[in-house]
Amino acid sequence: MKLEIEKAIYGGAGLARSDGKAIFVPFTLPGEIVEAQIAEDRGSFANAELAAILDPSPARTEPPCPYFGSCGGCHYQHAQYEQQLQMKRSILQESLERVRIASYPEIAALHGDAFGYRNRIRLHVDRQTSALCYKKRASHQNLPVTECPIAAPVLERALRRLIRPAVALELGNVFEEMELFTNDTQDTTLISFWSSQGKKAATAALQQLWPHIEGFVRGAAVFATKSDNPQESLLAAMGDKALVYSAAGEQYRVSIGSFFQVNRFLVDRLAGLVTAEKTGRIAWDLYAGVGLFARALSHNFEQVVAVESAPSSTLDLRENLSGKSAKVVAAGTLDFLRRAKSHPRPDFVVVDPPRAGLGKEVCSLLGEIRAPQITYVSCDPATLSRDLKALLDSGYHFDSISMVDLFPQTFHLESVVSLSLR
Repeated sequence: MKLEIEKAIYGGAGLARSDGKAIFVPFTLPGEIVEAQIAEDRGSFANAELAAILDPSPARTEPPCPYFGSCGGCHYQHAQYEQQLQMKRSILQESLERVRIASYPEIAALHGDAFGYRNRIRLHVDRQTSALCYKKRASHQNLPVTECPIAAPVLERALRRLIRPAVALELGNVFEEMELFTNDTQDTTLISFWSSQGKKAATAALQQLWPHIEGFVRGAAVFATKSDNPQESLLAAMGDKALVYSAAGEQYRVSIGSFFQVNRFLVDRLAGLVTAEKTGRIAWDLYAGVGLFARALSHNFEQVVAVESAPSSTLDLRENLSGKSAKVVAAGTLDFLRRAKSHPRPDFVVVDPPRAGLGKEVCSLLGEIRAPQITYVSCDPATLSRDLKALLDSGYHFDSISMVDLFPQTFHLESVVSLSLR
């Protein structure tokens, strides 16, 4: 069918309509006339596959990655970067309006280089061939790759050097996934594997592999694919177990398996956006990770309370806040807030939750605590908008909104929203 694309939607596709039915077509841009075929009719809407571009957008460009379209990782390489930013701002704006947030500040955009930005890439190890793979688009099938233009150059080089030993040692018999992580200067790279084959097999496989990788990898670890006890998930390790990552004028210890912001060009600016000009007596950093925000806040607050539940990140958090006027709470944010009456009220709270957002009870408790200022760092516009509506209803108002493009070439977008009490 012939369709006109109205707009980009969260998830990567373009929206068109046929007889009032929403049709979602990937790899399209607003304003384009395309030919598409229905792939899946879901009654009230349909998913289609792009057959031809009849009238292309001026913002259309040639994707630089040979796997684009087949790989499920990127969604926007066919769009010039300014167009990507515009689509993401529009998606964030529509998410806010969908929950009936009618009045909000102009959405600023924070962005950096559109390629080579990822300090971390995660791949699958094919069970039959031991090839290193991403997943095919809309599929559980593996797609062997030898390059990834959105990865830091050192990670691309490491990927290429791993291909031959992975096949020769038949790593697919032991490992299901692997992850490469590098620091800000790209002079230290760590590698993680995940295995369901147990400690003995994992240790033997890592010992076999180590002579092939120790020239370009400083440390390696194997984690259990499924583990009821996170403290016992480490099956084997060789070399360094952590690296030092410099960001926003600070140095952070980041262990293998710990979370750290993925865009190496925007870490400094993100930290500055969240923490700059925040001062007071007490600050809370909820979902603190390894302490990217907490360490910066410790310079301008008498005390910082950093709350984190992941065991690996908590160890790094303690190290990164050592000697600072800070307290580390190894707990989930909800459990911490339920006991918050025993803590002095904070002057400032930063929240950086996972994709599921804060949720009803956390928003309710924050509304009761009534910190004068809250900054919300979000990786999902839908859950952000839902939570913002609850916080606004409890008495907060907007100070600023920024769309931070931590994930160029993909539909994913980060947002930073500053709120204060009326």
